[in-house]
Amino acid sequence: MQEWANQLCENRQFGSKMTDSKYFTTTKKGEIFELKAELNSDKKEKKKEAVKKVIASMTVGKDVSALFPDVVNCMQTDNLELKKLVYLYLMNYAKSQPDMAIMAVNTFVKDCEDLNPLIRALAVRTMGCIRVDKITEYLCEPLRKCLKDEDPYVRKTAAVCVAKLHDINAQLVEDQGFLDTLKDLISDSNPMVVANAVAALSEIAESHPNSNLLDLNPQTINKLLTALNECTEWGQIFILDCLANYSPRDDRESQSICERVTPRLSHANSAVVLSAVKVLMKFMEMLPKDLDYYGTLLKKLAPPLVTLLSAEPELQYVALRNINLIVQRRPEILKHEMKVFFVKYNDPIYVKLEKLDIMIRLASQANIAQVLAELKEYATEVDVDFVRKAVRAIGRCAIKVEQSAERCVSTLLDLIQTKVNYVVQEAIVVIKDIFRKYPNKYESVIATLCEHLESLDEPEARAAMIWIVGEYAERIDNADELLESFLEGFHDESTQVQLQLLTAIVKLFLKKPTETQELVQQVLSLATQDSDNPDLRDRGYIYWRLLSTDPVAAKEVVLAEKPLISEETDLIEPTLLEELICHIGTLASVYHKPPSAFVEGSRGVQHKRLTSSAGSGESVESPDTGSAAVSEAPPTVIPSQGDLLGDLLNLDLTPPTSTGPPPAAAPGMQLGAMDLLGGGLDSLMGDESEPPPIPLRTDTPQSPQPPHQSPSPPDYSPTELGGDIGGSPAMGAGFGAPPAAMPASFNAPISGGLDDLFDLGGGGGMTMGTYIPPKTVWLPAMKAKGLEISGTFVRRSGVIQMEMTLNNKAMSVMSDFAIQFNRNSFGLAPAGPLQILTPISPNQSIEAALPLSTVGPVMKMEPLNNLQVAVKNNIDVFYFSCQYPISMLFLEDGKMERQVFLATWKDIPNENESQFQIKDCHLNSDAASNKLQGSNIFTIAKRTVEGQDMLYQSMKLTNGIWVLAELRVQAGNPNYT
Repeated sequence: MQEWANQLCENRQFGSKMTDSKYFTTTKKGEIFELKAELNSDKKEKKKEAVKKVIASMTVGKDVSALFPDVVNCMQTDNLELKKLVYLYLMNYAKSQPDMAIMAVNTFVKDCEDLNPLIRALAVRTMGCIRVDKITEYLCEPLRKCLKDEDPYVRKTAAVCVAKLHDINAQLVEDQGFLDTLKDLISDSNPMVVANAVAALSEIAESHPNSNLLDLNPQTINKLLTALNECTEWGQIFILDCLANYSPRDDRESQSICERVTPRLSHANSAVVLSAVKVLMKFMEMLPKDLDYYGTLLKKLAPPLVTLLSAEPELQYVALRNINLIVQRRPEILKHEMKVFFVKYNDPIYVKLEKLDIMIRLASQANIAQVLAELKEYATEVDVDFVRKAVRAIGRCAIKVEQSAERCVSTLLDLIQTKVNYVVQEAIVVIKDIFRKYPNKYESVIATLCEHLESLDEPEARAAMIWIVGEYAERIDNADELLESFLEGFHDESTQVQLQLLTAIVKLFLKKPTETQELVQQVLSLATQDSDNPDLRDRGYIYWRLLSTDPVAAKEVVLAEKPLISEETDLIEPTLLEELICHIGTLASVYHKPPSAFVEGSRGVQHKRLTSSAGSGESVESPDTGSAAVSEAPPTVIPSQGDLLGDLLNLDLTPPTSTGPPPAAAPGMQLGAMDLLGGGLDSLMGDESEPPPIPLRTDTPQSPQPPHQSPSPPDYSPTELGGDIGGSPAMGAGFGAPPAAMPASFNAPISGGLDDLFDLGGGGGMTMGTYIPPKTVWLPAMKAKGLEISGTFVRRSGVIQMEMTLNNKAMSVMSDFAIQFNRNSFGLAPAGPLQILTPISPNQSIEAALPLSTVGPVMKMEPLNNLQVAVKNNIDVFYFSCQYPISMLFLEDGKMERQVFLATWKDIPNENESQFQIKDCHLNSDAASNKLQGSNIFTIAKRTVEGQDMLYQSMKLTNGIWVLAELRVQAGNPNYT
């Protein structure tokens, strides 16, 4: 359609002095026959008029396919306008008339060799738009010639044609070598050819993410930056988008690219500006914050963003949505530009609301007075929705800037005095949140709020007022009367108000038991006996039982200290924000969703991340320090966006049946080259060679073949897979399938190493048997609408189990549970459905054990033992990640024969070795061996050298990879090697 539109626009340039609108007004019958006769006329002008009539009929939806052979005959002409019209017709009907379309092939071939470059380009452009398999193979030779044409206009058109042809027949394009030719065009002397080549390669790369077509290196980047200054605005966008996918080697290269991209910020086209901002936002991550240029760049980014806000409202909205992302990532860019976001009287409501949101994000102690004055003004506007948002914004400012809280409360009280109903109600909702943020600070305003009790008619405002009365009942003399007034129409209230009223009266009873006994009995009776709402009934029964059995416990539960509400509750989750920053200037940045969430099928959609340098001041772990760090923090919650969306958005929560290859490996550790054992193991097994010492080694035995043999991973070597298994400093293991496997760097520590197996973390390990880590909270209730999941992993009788405690901290019953895992390093997947047979009532918890298999789909995770999980119930789908101990994957048949152990040990190259220390382990070698055997780490042999016990051990992972280790224990020394 776009090509068609372009052609029509171009045709207008040739338009005669009279208008072409007359072709669209005719409704004569028998027109096809007349057109047929005119198309076969000898007069060129009559022929052209006839083709125009055909195109007009086609445009308004009439079927003129019957004229196909007659129109194709008109291709043999020197008239460029007529040729364009015929090609336009051909593009539209070739698919429905493939056999007839072959008639045009000779003309295409001939036109591709025409002296006029416009005709050559027109021919190659049309070739790319005819999506007929029968024709494509005939068009390869003309396309190859046009890709090397002397005229840049023809070359740039041919470059785009390659992408279109690839979409029709990818194999043909690869076989004909067009992709290599396309890569060569990046070095073309003409900037527009370079831009189109980049655009074509980018489009092909999107549909084939692993093809590495755009192999960006400093030389290529330099060529693109040179072309950037001279090509058209859309060419610049293609090049800038390509640059955004490049990862600079160091901060110097990053600065150099930023300096050359910065002039694009002053471009008149807003799309170019946003693309340049995207590149700069990404490369700024590599710059140290103490660098002078970093501050200069921040200052340069503000003016172009401000300029975008002077465009028409639709462009303003797109700019504001992008700015919203930018200020969440780097608020310092626009911290001095608050006035730009003040609302104008003639702004559309969608622009007003977006500006309001950004104002709150930029609010600080320095500008809060300005912001509050502006928000107070907005609260007197005519638009009700906007006024509500403005009042809420005042509350958000109070919560965000603590020093302004008193001024915000004063402003809200002024608004309440206006007695405008919806303003009062919104202010009460907001003040409730301020009470939650600053308890025992602003309760003096409660009396003013109580005066407006009668005017509240919206559920949210009524519920907020009831909460305030219940929470501060001891400070309100007539709290029982106020709550009783709500109780009169209890069954007419919304569920939100009923639940809040029930809780508030129970709070009141616990604070003033002698005065409110009758009131609490009344509300419990209404909630349990007269209500059909299961949530309300269940909560009523819980309170009733708590009060009747253990009032002290009831007080501890109902009057428990509440956590302070967070400052920014609507911030985008960091990993999603990073991805959206990489998509600035696209629909993703407007929707604030990753492309995989709205691109149908998400084919070719790649998740992008910002790359940080160690010197940038960001909290990113350096690869150099990563190997020595032990992850002690609990796993963070993975939200419903970002990395998981591609796999988990459209969940099919049924038991998995797919199988996959064994896990592909992560980049491994930098392994030591020193052989600490040498012939020592030989002498132990009957060889008298001399004993140097040795560290941990791993390999897949060569001979004899182990009983459990898995197929080889398709994409990575086992060296890569084992690289991240090292866990804490307690354990390190590099895996090697053939001994020639490449070494890799150890850069991602994972929990679950030997420290855990020796129970050094204070967990629930036993003297004998498999180590069972204590349960940790995987999914906090605040991130999952009241559902809290804690759990651990165990291995019993050869079966890995995920043991969980599901705790319902919400006010509604939870049921219909299902679980699914994202692809992971070792193919862990549920072996069956999650068995939770009864609904979980509020404040109830239930234990669940989920058996796991290791035949699920495989994808390398970071860290290697990371597991991303989706849990679905009747409320929503929730996402979290956890880390399983690597020892869960050790098989019971992991004891290697001595001779096989010796032969395998010798075959492993030095680069597949690593050495670590286990500290503060007060066990002798026998006790250590017994404890490790409980976790399927088997001692093959033991020897004593110079007072040191040396244990030689083997373990076998579920994917068939073997790990060989040496453990050195010295009496009286709590540190093992």
